[in-house]
Amino acid sequence: MKLKYIRPTSIITLLLLSLSAITARSEWVSLFDGKSLDGWTKKNGYAEYRIEDGAIVGKSVPKSPNTFLTTDKSYGDFLLILEVKVDNGLNSGIQFRSQSFPEYREGRVHGYQYELDTAERRWTGGIYDEARRGWLYPVDLNPEAKLLYKQNDWNEVRIECIGNSIRTWLNGSPVSHLIDDLTPNGFIALQVHGVGKNEDIIGKEVSWRNIRINEDVKGPTENQGLYIRNIIPNNMTRDERRQGWELLWNGKNFNGWRNVASDKAPEKGWEIKDGTLTVLPTPEGQEKLGGDIVTTKKYGAFELDFEFLMTKGANSGVKYFVTEPGKAALGLEYQVLDDKVHPDAKQGVVGNRTCASLYDLIPAYREVSTRNVPVNIGSWNHGRVIVQPNGQVEHWLNGFKVVSYERGSNIFHALVARSKYADKEGFGLHDSGGISLQDHNDKVSYRSIKIREL
Repeated sequence: MKLKYIRPTSIITLLLLSLSAITARSEWVSLFDGKSLDGWTKKNGYAEYRIEDGAIVGKSVPKSPNTFLTTDKSYGDFLLILEVKVDNGLNSGIQFRSQSFPEYREGRVHGYQYELDTAERRWTGGIYDEARRGWLYPVDLNPEAKLLYKQNDWNEVRIECIGNSIRTWLNGSPVSHLIDDLTPNGFIALQVHGVGKNEDIIGKEVSWRNIRINEDVKGPTENQGLYIRNIIPNNMTRDERRQGWELLWNGKNFNGWRNVASDKAPEKGWEIKDGTLTVLPTPEGQEKLGGDIVTTKKYGAFELDFEFLMTKGANSGVKYFVTEPGKAALGLEYQVLDDKVHPDAKQGVVGNRTCASLYDLIPAYREVSTRNVPVNIGSWNHGRVIVQPNGQVEHWLNGFKVVSYERGSNIFHALVARSKYADKEGFGLHDSGGISLQDHNDKVSYRSIKIREL
């Protein structure tokens, strides 16, 4: 038999490849050895944690707040993969980049949480900011992901944190993509939710196993069309640009904007400061200082993202398909209003002038999955308007869809006929129009105004 000659360089190459593979495998570190809780510490509550069949099992107990089993080590950039199973009726979560300080609510664990939810709303995989800002990426932003969770079975969780990009997966499919830079590192924790007054879930359990982490990560993973919630003010990522997004307001000046019924930008009444566009309040009895502003470009089918901040009792609006028959913009309006204080909230019909409503036409439905979608006064809110080429329109508030209608439908015509726009021929039916921010004499701020044409 003739022996085949192998060059020494080939042998060296094979050895290097083998060593590389071993090194790559060694980058994954198990956070749980299946036998002990070494490297973990319990914080805040009294829930029980034990080891059973190679898994960490948390058990809910009466009269306990949320309990967290936290890693002793902090992590910044990483890929975390594990499996989890939750008893029906129990809510839980996986904390990451989270922290606990004596000076913050007496050591309350706070930070990003991968939601684990067995309820019918099916929010597993969404990103919640525990004990801090609340929902950052509700799964309603990616409704197809609601079908991924397997009840009464093991589910694979994947969390990727690289720089300001935070992504989650459930059973191999993407759920959420958040851009945020508030907390660059922190511990990982396994949560057993407090029982509260719901005695039916006392004794129910959540289990975690095969918990492993890789800190030698490159990326982030390229987004394949998933909606991106970017919380960094006036920021635009590579993935957003690839999806067709652009800043409608650049955060610096009035480029692309002008006063309604004018070809010039406002010289007074509006303030640009620290990346925020603010309409200033008008003293009582005086004419508006600034007036409405509108984009120089017209838009048809589009997706619009924006953030708004209201002072107490404030009134404003974001209008689209705008025409300019006078000094004020005429168009379909996403209402911006302090519902609790401003009297306009009680005007109109069945609440169709409340915040996020299609003003004077359709009220915002804010009862979502047994929770009232909040309107924040003195802090930022997230608004969205989606106009499809087929005429379907949606309003979103703080991560939840609150209005849905079809332009030009029989119902739409009927609503217009009973509204303040009844004598405005062709109201809201133009193929395209400007996008306008309303000066209603009150102090309201805007930022992160983005658009992509559909």
